[in-house]
Amino acid sequence: MMGPQTSGTARNGDVELYFDAHGDNSNPPVLFVNGLGSQSINFLPAWVEAFCRAGFYVIRMDNRDVGLSSKTPGEPPGIDRALKQLAENHSPDQFFAPYDLSDMAMDCLAVLDALEIEQAHVWGMSMGGMIAQTLAINHPARLRSMTTVMSTTGEIGVGQATPEAAALLASTGDDRASVVANAVAARQLHGGALFDKNWAFSLEEAAYDRCHHPQGRVWQLLAVLASGSRAEQLPTVRVPTMVIHGRMDPLIQLDGGEATAALIPDAELVVYDQMGHDTPEPLWVDYVTDLQRLADRTQ
Repeated sequence: MMGPQTSGTARNGDVELYFDAHGDNSNPPVLFVNGLGSQSINFLPAWVEAFCRAGFYVIRMDNRDVGLSSKTPGEPPGIDRALKQLAENHSPDQFFAPYDLSDMAMDCLAVLDALEIEQAHVWGMSMGGMIAQTLAINHPARLRSMTTVMSTTGEIGVGQATPEAAALLASTGDDRASVVANAVAARQLHGGALFDKNWAFSLEEAAYDRCHHPQGRVWQLLAVLASGSRAEQLPTVRVPTMVIHGRMDPLIQLDGGEATAALIPDAELVVYDQMGHDTPEPLWVDYVTDLQRLADRTQ
């Protein structure tokens, strides 16, 4: 297992953000941004090595409310209630959220600042894709490129989850075994044809042991809901963009990626037929090639 070349904590106001960085820091930097409730270790050592070998300086971070980063004090509303409220109200104004995606975008900039990086490629998946889009809208000068993966525009009725996939978002458990089992069951439903159960178990066990904090997922979901739609701003994006999506994704369905690519000028849409809401190991070599192709556009 590879150790980080650099690890540390960045600050955005009162929020502390854990990060680690790997490879040669003279190479083009790429910041990987995770999805809902997901920790930096979701980007596994072999993933990091693959991008380092391809000539990138790889940065991972824990978003606020997960992993080794700061946690929001207090108790959030139940996740079921938040999802029900969205279904009924369709209005981001109805949500009290202590922060939103623009704050999480500033968290990313705090990490880049801590590493003294002026401009980076940003690769975000699911909620991380929404954060990457927010960066491209609000802070384009800090991005070399944006890759938004299995994500959506925030518009109502676009990139929606199937009822079965949405139901498993709320699953937790009473102890380590049940939390891990439920998380793997959710991954299995959300994953595509390339889902690997043993791989998912080892990932979820590591995540539980590093930081089990189910409240964080709810706070992050509220941030997504309170941020609303980016559809009006996305056509203003001039950062070189790639949109990657899985045809089998039940959590953010393919029309979410298609809508994102349609709104961003000159965005390249890449659809993987066997990919669900997951980044399975057999596709890693493709993701590396995709980023290299996008990076070539920025030269």
